[in-house]
Amino acid sequence: MIRKLLFGAAFLFVAWAATSCEALSDCKFCKMVITDSSNGDVNEGGETEYCGVELIVIEAKTPTTTGTLTTKWQCR
Repeated sequence: MIRKLLFGAAFLFVAWAATSCEALSDCKFCKMVITDSSNGDVNEGGETEYCGVELIVIEAKTPTTTGTLTTKWQCR
């Protein structure tokens, strides 16, 4: 019984470590930036940490323009 519990705990630890953003070391903080070209106003959203596939999807998005508003993502 103890062996099964130790095995389960080890499995959970390895699963947690494999999915941790720090372990992947490919994380960035990104925010959405909306610029109004008619008056130069810039609105920035809050930064959120993205890792792995989520980060790739965010970085692949191209800026979109609707009327005078341009929306893009900035990552650091």
